[in-house]
Amino acid sequence: MIVDILAFVFIIAVCVVIHEYGHYRTAIACGVQVHEFSFGMGPAIYSFKGKRNLWSVRAFPIGGFVRLAGMEEDNEDEIVTPGMGFNEKSPFSRLAILFAGPLSNVLLAFFLTALLLWGHGILDMERPKIGTIMDGYPAQSAGLMPGDLVLSVGGETIEDWPSMAERIRSHDVEKPLVLRIERGEEIFSLSLSVPKDPATGYPLLGIQPGRVRFSALESVRRSISYTFAMTLAMVRGLFSWIVGQNQVDVSGPVGIASMAGQAAKQGGWALLSFLAIISLNLGIVNLFPFPALDGGRIVFILGEILTGKKLPEKVEGYVHFTGFVILIGLIAFITWQDILRLLTR
Repeated sequence: MIVDILAFVFIIAVCVVIHEYGHYRTAIACGVQVHEFSFGMGPAIYSFKGKRNLWSVRAFPIGGFVRLAGMEEDNEDEIVTPGMGFNEKSPFSRLAILFAGPLSNVLLAFFLTALLLWGHGILDMERPKIGTIMDGYPAQSAGLMPGDLVLSVGGETIEDWPSMAERIRSHDVEKPLVLRIERGEEIFSLSLSVPKDPATGYPLLGIQPGRVRFSALESVRRSISYTFAMTLAMVRGLFSWIVGQNQVDVSGPVGIASMAGQAAKQGGWALLSFLAIISLNLGIVNLFPFPALDGGRIVFILGEILTGKKLPEKVEGYVHFTGFVILIGLIAFITWQDILRLLTR
C-alpha cells in the first residue's frame, strides 16, 4: 500500500506540475499576472511568496492549478494590474496559454518514450528471435537458447514474433511441434511436445522476445510515431466508450494508484513507462471539448474568433462550473468502481 501511494503521488506530481507549468510559463510570456501556482487541492499545508506569485502545496495530491488574474479567481485582497488579466488578452494569447498545459504533457510523454527506447529498449517483436528461456517449460528441456532465431513453426515460415506466437498457440497439442532454428551459422530442426499451459489454456513453449535498444536519433524518430499512434488509440478508445460502441476500462485515482504501485515494483523503467502513458492521457483528455477542461475553454475562444463576439464572463463561468461538478461526480463514480474491483480481487 505504501508503495502504491508513493508511486501515485510521484506520477500525479510530475504530470500535474508539468501541465500547470506549461500554463504558467506561457501566461507569463503573454503578460498575464499569476496569483498562485499550486500542487494539490484543498487547504494549503505549505506556501511561500515568490517574486511573481504565491507557491503552495495543498493537502490532497490529486491535482493542481495556476490561478491567473482575470479568470474570476481573484481574491479580495489581490490587485490585478490593468492590462494583465487573462480575459484582457487577445484570443490567440489565451489559446496559447490554455493549449500549453496539454502540450507540455504530450511533450513529456514524447521525451520519456525516447528515453526508454534509447536507455532501456523495447521487446523485439519484429523478429522471432529468442531473448529469454523460461524455467520449467518445453523450450528449456528441448535445448533452445537465447539468441536462437525461429525460422519456421510446423513448416510455416515465420517473419515476426506475433505470427510465431499465434502459430504456437494454434498448434494441435496431440502432435509434436516442429521448429526450424537458426543458431549462429547452424540451421537445424527440433521436434518437441508442447502441452497446454494450465494458466492460459494455450500451448506455451516458454520463450520470451529479446530487448532491442536504439540510437538517440532513432529513438527520437520512433518516439514521434509511437506517441502519435498511442494518441490515436486513446482518442478512438475514448470516443468508442462515449458512444457506447466498446467497453473501455476507465480508472480513477484509486485505480491509477494501484497500477502505479505495480509499475514501481517492476522497476524504474516500468514506472517511467507508466508515467509517459498517464502524462499522454492527461494531455489528450484535457483537450476534449468539455466544460471546465482546457478543451472546453478553447472551444469558447474559437467561437469568439469565428463570431467576433465574446460570451459574457458570468455565463461562461456558470458553464465551466457545471462541467466541473459533472467531472467531480464522474471521478467519484469511477473511484467507487475502482474500490469495488480491488475488493473483489
